[in-house]
Amino acid sequence: MTHTPLKRFINLLKLDRKDIYQIFFYAIFAGLVSLSLPLGIQAIINLIQSGRVSTSWVVLVVVVVLGVSLIGILSLMQLRITENLQQKIFVRSSFEFSYRLPKIRLRELYDKYPPELANCFFDTMTIQKGTSKLLIDFSTALLQIIFGILLLSLYHAFFILFGALLLLLLYCIFRFSYQSGLRTSLKESKYKYKVAGWLQEIARNNNSFRRRENFNFSLYKNDKIVAAYIDNREKHFGVIRRQYIQLIVFKIIITAGLLIIGGLLVMNQQMNIGQFVAAEIIILLVINSVEKIITGLETLYDVLTAVEKIGQITDLQTETPDIKNQHCVFDSITLETANLKFRFPDAADYTLHDISLKIEPGERILLRGENGSGKTTLLRVLSGLLEPSFGAVFINDDTYKKMDLAQYRSHIGVIIHGETPFEGSVLENITFNNPDVMHEDVKWAIEAVGLGGFIKSLPKGLETRIHPEGHQLTSSNAQKILLARSIVTRPRILFYEDPTDKMDDGAARDIIDFITDARHPWTVMVSSRNPYWEAHSSRVITMQQGQIVEDKKRR
Repeated sequence: MTHTPLKRFINLLKLDRKDIYQIFFYAIFAGLVSLSLPLGIQAIINLIQSGRVSTSWVVLVVVVVLGVSLIGILSLMQLRITENLQQKIFVRSSFEFSYRLPKIRLRELYDKYPPELANCFFDTMTIQKGTSKLLIDFSTALLQIIFGILLLSLYHAFFILFGALLLLLLYCIFRFSYQSGLRTSLKESKYKYKVAGWLQEIARNNNSFRRRENFNFSLYKNDKIVAAYIDNREKHFGVIRRQYIQLIVFKIIITAGLLIIGGLLVMNQQMNIGQFVAAEIIILLVINSVEKIITGLETLYDVLTAVEKIGQITDLQTETPDIKNQHCVFDSITLETANLKFRFPDAADYTLHDISLKIEPGERILLRGENGSGKTTLLRVLSGLLEPSFGAVFINDDTYKKMDLAQYRSHIGVIIHGETPFEGSVLENITFNNPDVMHEDVKWAIEAVGLGGFIKSLPKGLETRIHPEGHQLTSSNAQKILLARSIVTRPRILFYEDPTDKMDDGAARDIIDFITDARHPWTVMVSSRNPYWEAHSSRVITMQQGQIVEDKKRR
C-alpha cells in the first residue's frame, strides 16, 4: 500500500496519541491563559485611567504575573512530554532498522546498496526535533489564532472580517505551497543522500583515490552531485521565500489596517482605550502565531521528507517465517529441487533454468562453472537467501512456503562473496553471543580453521575489538573468522563461495581437509576454483548458462 508522506507522519503520531493529547491539552490551557492576559491588562489600564489605585488593581497585577508564570510552567511540561516523545521515536526507529535490515528480501535489495539504506536512519533525528517543534509551536499557534479571533469578535464585528481574512491566508499558503514545497524538499533530500553516498564511496576506496588523477575525479563527481543538490535546494528555498513574502505583505496590510480602523473606532467611541490596547495585543499574538506557522512550514517539509525516506525502508518486503514450525529441529537435511528457475528483477532471461537435483546428507559437492554460469545463484537459493522464481525447493519433503526459513538457517553455515567481519569483538564475530555456543565449541572452531596462534597473539585474545569490515586483519585471518563462524554451531549443511581464496595453499589445504573430513556429518556445497576441493569432493556438479550440464559422483 502506498502512503503519502503526510499519511505516514499521521500514522507515526498515532503511536503516541496519549502524549500528543497531553501536549494539546497544555496548549489549550496555555492559549486560554495567554489570551486572558490582554483582558487583565485592559482592566488595569481602565483602573489607571480612572485614577484609582485600589486593591483590585493590585490583585489584577498579581493575576497577570501569575498568568505569565503559569504559561511558563505549562511550556516546561510540554517540553518534558516532547522529550519523552523524541526518545521513543529514536528507540523505535533504531529497533525498526535493526529488525528489518537483516530480514529484507534480497530481491528488494537487488538494485540498492544496504549501507545507504542504513544512512536513512539519520533522518530519525530530523523527525525527533521537527516533531517536537511542530507539536508545540503549531498546536500553540493554531489555538492562539482560534481563541484570538473568537475574543476579538466580542470587541467589534469588524474583527470577524479580520479572522476570515486570516484563515483565508493560511488556506491559500497551504493550498498553493504545500505540494511544491514537499516535492522540492524530497528532491533536495535525494541529492543530499547522493552526496553522502559518494563521500562514503570515497572513504571506502580511499586508497584508490590517493592517486592525483583519481583524486581529481572524486572532486569532479562530488562537484557534479553538489551542483544538483544546490539547484534543488534553491528551488525549495524559492517556495520558502514565496511564503515569507506572502507573510510580510499580510503583516503590513493587517498591521496598518488594524491601527487605522482601531484608532477610528476609539475616536468614534465604539471602543475605549483599554479595549483598543487589549485588541492590539491580541492581534499581535495572532499575527505572531501566523508567523510561527508559516516559518514552521520548512520544518514540516523536513519532517515529511524524513518520514518518507524512512518509509522507503519500511516499505521493503521482509521475510515472514512460519510461526508454526519454529520448534522444528532437523537431525539431517535432504535438499531437493524440482524444475527450479530463478530470474533477477530487471533481467530479461532466467539465471537458473529447470534445475532438478537431490542432495543427500553428508555429501561433499563442488559446483563448477564459468563466471555467470549460475553456480553462485544456485548456492544462494539453496541457502534460503534467494527465493525461486518458479519451481520448488524441498527440505525433507517440505517446501520453503511451508518451512520456517529462520529455523532452516539455524542448521546451516553460509559464506558468500563480500562478507566481512563486523565491528565487535572476535568472540562476538564468531558466536554472535549465541548462548547455545559453549566455550568448547569456540575453541574447537578456532583450532579447526587455524586461528589459535593469531588469537593468542592478540592483546585481549577473543575480546579484541575488530574494526568495521575487519580492516586491521589480514584477508586470510578475516576469512578464517568467517569460517569459524560458519562451523561453530556444528550445522547440518555448509554453503561456501570461495571460502579459502585469500589464503596460502598450505592453510587452504588444512581447512579443506578439515571441512571435508568424513568424521563430520554435515553436507558441504562449495563453489571454488581451488582444485583441492575437487580432490576431496564426493560429487561434482558442472553448470553452464544457468543449467546443470554434468552431475558426476566421484565415490
